[in-house]
Amino acid sequence: MNMRTILSTSTAVDGPCALADSQTTLDRVRVGDACRVVDIAGEDAVAIRLFEMGLTPGTQIRVIGQAPFGDPMELELRSYHLSIRRAEAARVTVQ
Repeated sequence: MNMRTILSTSTAVDGPCALADSQTTLDRVRVGDACRVVDIAGEDAVAIRLFEMGLTPGTQIRVIGQAPFGDPMELELRSYHLSIRRAEAARVTVQ
């Protein structure tokens, strides 16, 4: 089963979020804002690892901080904190 198959069978995105109905990438979400995952770009090891860490379609995320130069950024999702690089966050489409 490839990454696209897994993502296409996941939960649909619905409900309000801080960014309304517009889509952007996770690296552009400001500290304190919340959003929902729509998709993860790619089918390589990094995309699969992001998926395994809980960044699945429909998951609500809140950006809670970032390092002084912006990398990495700290997220809160599924009742835990996760730090990822901005390059990885750029692969996550959110709404």
